[in-house]
This record gives sequence, C-alpha cells and structure tokens, in this order.
Amino acid sequence: MSGVVAIRRPAVCNWAMESVPGYHGGYLRVDLTDRTSRRIEWPEGVLRRFIGGAGLGAWVLGHETSGVIDPLAAESPLVFVFSPLVGSPLTTSAKFAVLAKSPLTGRINDSLSSSHFAIAGKRSGHDAIVIVGKARQPTTLVVTPEGVRFESAESEWGLGSREASQRVRRRLGDDGFQVAAIGPAGERLVHYATISHDARHAGRGGLGAVMGAKQLKAVAVAGDRRVQYADGERLLEISKDLSQRSLGAATAKYRELGTVDNLLTFNRLGSLPTRNFQAGVFDGASRLAPESLEADRNRTRASCAACTIGCEHIFPLAGTEDSSSGQGVRMEYENLFALGPLCGVSDPQVVLAASHLCDELGIDTISTGASIAFAMECAERGLVDIPGLRFGEGEALLAMIADIGHRRGWGDMLADGTRAAAERIGGGSHEFAPHVKGLEIPGYEPRALQAMALGFAVGTRGADHNRSGAYEVDFSPDVERIDAGPETIEPVVRVEDEAVLMDSLILCKFLRGVFSDRLAGMAELLKPVTGWDITIEELLEIANRIVTTKKVYNISQGWTPSEDTLPLRFFEESLADGGSAGARIDSIQLAAQVEAYNLLRGWTAEGFVSGTRRAALGLD
Repeated sequence: MSGVVAIRRPAVCNWAMESVPGYHGGYLRVDLTDRTSRRIEWPEGVLRRFIGGAGLGAWVLGHETSGVIDPLAAESPLVFVFSPLVGSPLTTSAKFAVLAKSPLTGRINDSLSSSHFAIAGKRSGHDAIVIVGKARQPTTLVVTPEGVRFESAESEWGLGSREASQRVRRRLGDDGFQVAAIGPAGERLVHYATISHDARHAGRGGLGAVMGAKQLKAVAVAGDRRVQYADGERLLEISKDLSQRSLGAATAKYRELGTVDNLLTFNRLGSLPTRNFQAGVFDGASRLAPESLEADRNRTRASCAACTIGCEHIFPLAGTEDSSSGQGVRMEYENLFALGPLCGVSDPQVVLAASHLCDELGIDTISTGASIAFAMECAERGLVDIPGLRFGEGEALLAMIADIGHRRGWGDMLADGTRAAAERIGGGSHEFAPHVKGLEIPGYEPRALQAMALGFAVGTRGADHNRSGAYEVDFSPDVERIDAGPETIEPVVRVEDEAVLMDSLILCKFLRGVFSDRLAGMAELLKPVTGWDITIEELLEIANRIVTTKKVYNISQGWTPSEDTLPLRFFEESLADGGSAGARIDSIQLAAQVEAYNLLRGWTAEGFVSGTRRAALGLD
C-alpha cells in the first residue's frame, strides 16, 4: 500500500526566486487526498522578513489558507517548518515548528519541539513541509530528497507515538529516518493531542488532532541534502563560543535541577496555581520537590539533539526499570504543576504516572491537568456528577486521563477542552474555566504575575508563557508584579518580540541568559549562516511583522476583541494566602493595558490591523 510520487515544480510561478545561504529555497506541499506533491519556491524577500520556524510558518499558513476553515477539515494545512540554523553547529538549534489552525482555540497555533526530526527533515531538502488533504486509510508520509511515499499505517494505528515511531523506522530499515507520530488521542481527535518524536512533543493546541483528522499517523523524514553557509569559519567560531557560554551560570539551574525546581519557588511567592486556580499556595508542594520525585532511585539527565545544556531530567517511575533504560518520565515544571497542585494531588508517584500516561496517549499535560481540575471543581460544586473525581484523588486523576485519551464517558467532553466543557456544563462554570481563547492557562498565577496576565490576554495562541515570556517582566526590578501599571507595556512587548525571534531562528529559550544583548546576539548568529547584516531595528520590525501576521490570521478566522481577556475568577476573587495574598486583577486596568499594547504594536486600539499598517509591514 505504498506509492512513490516525484517532487514536481509548479508549472507556472510568478514569484521572483531567491537563493539564501542556510536555506534550501522552497517548501514541499503534499496532498494526502490525491497523493501528490510539489515543490514551491520562496518569494523574493520572504525569508528575511520571516526567518524560519514559527515566523516563516505563520506566513506559510496564511498563504495556504483560503477563507474560514474547520481545523479538522481536509483542506486545513498542517505546516512543519525548519529554520536557517537547523543542521548548523550552533547549540540548541535542532528544533522544528508545527503550525495549523488549532481545533482547541480556532486560532493560529504554533508548537515547537527539539529533536533529530528537525535535522533529518531539513536534510530531506526542504525548508518546510506543508500537508493538506485526507488519506483514505491510516497513512505514514515518507519524505526524502528522492521523493514522497505514502505507506499504510494500519498496523501502527492505535499505538502510542513512541512504539509507532519505532515500528515505522524498523519497517523502513534505515536508521537515518526520524519519525514524528501521534498517539491514540490524536487518532480520536482529542483537541489537545500532541505530535511526538523521541519523547519530545509539539504539545499545545491540538496539532496531533489535525494529523489524526487527516488519517496521518506519522511523518518519516531522511536525507543527505546540506545547505551552504555564508561564512563557515566564522560560524564555527561563534558556535564554539556559544557552547562554552551555554555551560555557564545562566543555565546552571536547568542542568542541576531542571524547571521542576520552579515549583517550590512559585509556592513561596504565592503564585503556584492550585485546585483550578482557587489558590496560589499548595500545602503538598514539598512532596513534589525533585528529591521526592526521585523516590529511592536517582534521576538521570539527558540532552535534546544538538544541545550542550542537558536540561532533561528523567525521574524513575515505580514498577519500571531504572530511568537510565528509557523507562523513566521526563518531568518539567508545567506537567508537574498541572498534574499535581492544579488537581490538588501531592503523591509524587501519581504525578509521575499521570505524566507518563499523557505521553503514551499523546496529550498535552497542561490542557489535560487543567481540564481535569476544572471538572473536579465542577463536581465539588455539584454541577456534574462524576463519581470519585475530587481534588487530591490520584486514582481518579489517572482514570480520567485514560478516559480523555480514549474519549470515554466524561473524558469525551473534557477532550474538547475547558471552554467547550463549560459551554456544555453551564451553571456559571465559564467564570472559572481556566483558559484564554480556549487554550488552558499554564503554571503562572496571573493575579500574582500581572505582566504575565497581560501576556496571556493578548497572546495570539491564547494563554501561553513561551510565546510571551512576560513573567520575566514580573521578576524584574523595574515593575510591580502585583498591580502593575503602564510601565509594564513596553517591557511586555519587548520580551514577546525576543520570544518570537527565538522561535523563528529557532533557538531554545534556555539560552536567553547567555546573551548580554539578546537581539544583538541573534543578529550575530544569523550573519555567518545567511550573510545578512541585520540591525537590531530590523529584528524588531521582523518580530512585529510576525506577531502581526499571526494577528491578521486570527482576524481572518473570526477573532473579536472580546477574546483578549481572562476568566472572570481573576477579576472577582482575590488570592487568600501566601506571598501574593490579596492579589486580584483590575478588569478596567487590564483592558487599558490591552489597548495600550495594541497601539504600541501599531494596530487599532481594539486590536484590528489597518490596511495601512499591513502595507507598512509588507503583508499585502
């Protein structure tokens, strides 16, 4: 059940082509319905204006989308994008971005992942792979420089992403292949299903469901195509220097304890989301410290592909072999918070088992924990009758995760996320459903971190700490993290600009502290790869263009200004305990900050983008 389709160029193309070091010069467009593919060259100037990763992907998604689309329809584009730095010796550069219209939010979604898939994908000879259509049966898409194959995935359908990937690689008989796959949750169209490779996940927003709707179980990539660099010798010098700096004090925390160490810090600050954001302090936090997670066996460390930092901390799971065998659980702050304090669970082995189960099913841990925590509160309020589902009940947590991944019982409703669940449950539950634009809020209590609250409200992806990074502003000495004023706006825009540029290069954000001047550092990395002499001013313009492109996409898909806010709970309920006791968000003040943010971006006060602004950024 396989076929080979040669890559063909479009018969007619009116674009002026460009050849830039660091790039292959075009993207591959695959149609699963008619099993065809073709190569599309980049228009002149688009690479410098959008760079790669999330930025270039936003341009591609907009270009490939016609009208308002259903995220799970055949015509919905799924975009895998690499970057000019992928395949270079620069540390942390082995990343890829996946973009589509999110089934969870109905808005643009870009998810990033570090893995060898990025390197192999770029070596297939393409800067991006765009997938449209729907296969007639479960399918694996195989991409190499020689062409495209469509192979049956009937035998992998129903398997977890790890096992499915291993089977595909064995069948292909070539260790050069890297495979990104979905688990059972993606097949069942869970709206926050992930796309996974080597236990790393493009996690948020449900792009695994977009794959599942296309009956696409896996994408396998391999190749030997390498790009040219503008100045290879200088690139090697910079790479060695960056690697040395990446081992310094700025990244020590990630090497020694990892992001799980954030849990106790946030608890001390009263900013640890607890029991569905009803509190900012969790009494059982100490039980979830790294030492408790280790139990009687030590955790191990690992690194992402092409990374010198080594931030991955793999904790042993009861009932499995030692973590060094690969049977442990990779833990980060976000899955620890979401499956622990947010659900009132303090048993470390339950939290580890819950995270492991999410990985096996292929679902985002943040949205999973938030959806279950929301259901727990609804149950305690008497709005739903879900036997045994209460805060702190670990076995109920594990059972509900399985039900979500397989869309069974109440899990079927929760599989669509908290916004959709609140619409069905009613009873005022929308007031405490923890989402922005449908994307569940991550582990940063917005009442205690009010620059982050603004970042959540205006985020084009929804509530997201990685796309905004505004918590950096909260932890800086320049603003008050509680009751932040107008001085917050410019720093919030600045860190968002830096984040979008790092997501477009693509580089790991754990490198942020390595650069004395982040923008100048990014420009320095780009020059020997591409040959571009990019100024800081141009980088800021590129960042604004990318953010505006995402905004324009959302507007085209039905965005309204009413979406740029937070759930009512954060305006009406103050935090009761801890280092942020009494904190509450002023709705009028937040609305004014959103308006100021919009104006600073060059949009209208309501958040729309005028034709003049679009033209100024070259978006028409």
